[in-house]
Amino acid sequence: MTRPLLAFICFVSSMMIGQQGVWDSHSAHTLPTKRWTVGVFQPLRYGINDNLETSFHPGWFFIMPNASFKVPHSDLGSFKTAKRISLIYPTPLLNMLSREGIGGLIDPNLTIPPMLGVSGSFLFSKEVLGFNLTSKVGLDIGLVMGELDTRSNIDLPLVYHRLEVFHNKWGLHAGLDLVRGVAKDFELFLDLDLRLLPDFDKGNESREYSMRSGDYSIEHKLLVAWNRGDRFRILVGYKLVAGDYPYGKQMRLLPYIPMLEKWIPLIEMQWAR
Repeated sequence: MTRPLLAFICFVSSMMIGQQGVWDSHSAHTLPTKRWTVGVFQPLRYGINDNLETSFHPGWFFIMPNASFKVPHSDLGSFKTAKRISLIYPTPLLNMLSREGIGGLIDPNLTIPPMLGVSGSFLFSKEVLGFNLTSKVGLDIGLVMGELDTRSNIDLPLVYHRLEVFHNKWGLHAGLDLVRGVAKDFELFLDLDLRLLPDFDKGNESREYSMRSGDYSIEHKLLVAWNRGDRFRILVGYKLVAGDYPYGKQMRLLPYIPMLEKWIPLIEMQWAR
């Protein structure tokens, strides 16, 4: 694996941090009206009103337009519930990566057609034995306006299964997040996420669903957060990714710094007002 590819993995992995607690980024809770949060790699989240939270990655918006909307629902028993709709337009970024030399991750002879990724998730949150628990399940849809070459994917952890949905047309995701205070101003965050790419096997006479090559990805994070009030915090930890890819199964601990040829702790800073 070349150094540009490893650097790309490290940068994308930092984007994927998500927390709960008072920050509530991945839970069924929405931000209060006019409150916002942002991180070095986290999206900018804003509470439009008590029934709508929106977010987007400002650093990526002009090369990979994206937006997400979270809407609360009525409680389901003891669970607080919400739905989240996310949109992403990766075409500009992928065409930038279709080049030779440094930064080139896709065959330079390929042109990526307009593509729109749509993800819908249902979120369920409650407190269990002192843990703030959130479970989620959802559907990913990849819409392609044109011909998409099979060579246009990037066979890297975190990246492959998110882009393969445009070839497979759809995918499934599920996850579990746990947050617990461990000391004054400190929280422990743990999550486990699963992504699947089911494929309808037309050659199967029983017409049952089967799985394709590169069918799953398991992602896990463990982070320790130091909260300095409700306006600033620092997080330190790691992300582990294990999955099935066209070249076989692989497990990797992130972030990975190619210049040092080793893993280093993941560090993130977040602000809120």
